[in-house]
Amino acid sequence: MQNKDLPLRIGVGIVVLNKNNKVFVGKRIDNPNNKWQMPQGGVNKNESLVKAMKRELFEETGIKNIKIEKELDYWLTYNLPKNLIGIIWKGKFKGQKQKWFIVRFLGEDNEINLKAGKPEFFEWKWIEIDELPNVIVDFKKNVYEKILFELKKTIP
Repeated sequence: MQNKDLPLRIGVGIVVLNKNNKVFVGKRIDNPNNKWQMPQGGVNKNESLVKAMKRELFEETGIKNIKIEKELDYWLTYNLPKNLIGIIWKGKFKGQKQKWFIVRFLGEDNEINLKAGKPEFFEWKWIEIDELPNVIVDFKKNVYEKILFELKKTIP
């Protein structure tokens, strides 16, 4: 099967805002250079998008105490760069089609536990929303720019 014939993986992404409207980002274990990303992950068979979002968020951050502020009413997609196709997701997908959620973290920072489920991050921090497109790997930059646009419409 050629790369262009591979399907997109269905996933969810989560924008976690704290009480100061800063965004949670983590540094990936499998890509420890100076790139950060928001929590995201795949949707299991017969799993609702909301359930997948809450599961992925807990697995990657330990965060449970949230309020959903907004579910984007459209999907965002990205394709993997050629050098990662065939390596990530056992070579089954060429990229992701994601439903993004904006959630408010209602807890305290000490609740964040990167080892709660399936560790993907080894470090985390809160950043200003305007920094989002600058911290992500290049092939996801257009997704983060669209999320930034949505955040600016959502945050008072």
